[in-house]
Amino acid sequence: MALDQSFVGRSYPPTAPYEVGREKIREFAEAIGDTNPVYTDPEAARALGHPDVIAPPTFVFAITFKAAGRQVVEDPALGLDYSRVVHGDQQFAYTRPVRAGDRLRVTSTIDSIKSLAGNDVLSVRGEVHDEAGEHVVTSFTTLVARAAEAEESR
Repeated sequence: MALDQSFVGRSYPPTAPYEVGREKIREFAEAIGDTNPVYTDPEAARALGHPDVIAPPTFVFAITFKAAGRQVVEDPALGLDYSRVVHGDQQFAYTRPVRAGDRLRVTSTIDSIKSLAGNDVLSVRGEVHDEAGEHVVTSFTTLVARAAEAEESR
């Protein structure tokens, strides 16, 4: 069943603040195999003009999807069958890097809902702001809910 087009443009309330810690950044950098010292060494980060270590560019996905994406995915009124969802695409548009010590809130908005070959394609924008209300990054997530017929025919 196709998702309800009336959800396009719907925004969800900002999430509770997510406090970015040095250890979380280090763990993430290690997990993706990125040894850039600006992710682990405050002095290396300061040498490049940052007040503390910064996070790898994809780190923010953990915040936008875990904290905010769930608001969309788990909205019972939307009717998304998450058991059929695959992650289609991810993009980020940064104003500045995510830094240790940031307290970030995410506001999610459904940008589009399309039906392609029976699959629902959902585009969600996550606006990430710091405690002062300054924009940090916008994430663009595309989720594809596979058609029930495609799975049943296998």
